[in-house]
Amino acid sequence: MENQVIKAKSKYVRQSPYKVRLVLNLIRGLEVNEALNVLTFTKRKAAIEIKQVLESAIANAESNAGLNSSNLFISKAIADEGPTLKRFRPRARGRAGRINKRTSHLTIELESVEE
Repeated sequence: MENQVIKAKSKYVRQSPYKVRLVLNLIRGLEVNEALNVLTFTKRKAAIEIKQVLESAIANAESNAGLNSSNLFISKAIADEGPTLKRFRPRARGRAGRINKRTSHLTIELESVEE
């Protein structure tokens, strides 16, 4: 039996991909229960969003594929760049400075550990 890949995505997360990747690097390759534990105690805004996506992937695995959550591990965790919202702030001498409000697309893939 080949390993099933379970996916969950979240799009247009209002945080830069760079900051999200810092948290994703902590959990990539971990078992699901351990990753949830790490995300619970990580003091970064991205950890909240990532935890929601991970919980969604676990629910997909249990309900759609009938897999046991204790046998799952994170095989792929990526943050791609979404569209950037461009805003302007007034500066000196009538100029304007651009503010880039970046967004991210999160993807988490789970695989089951063969016993």
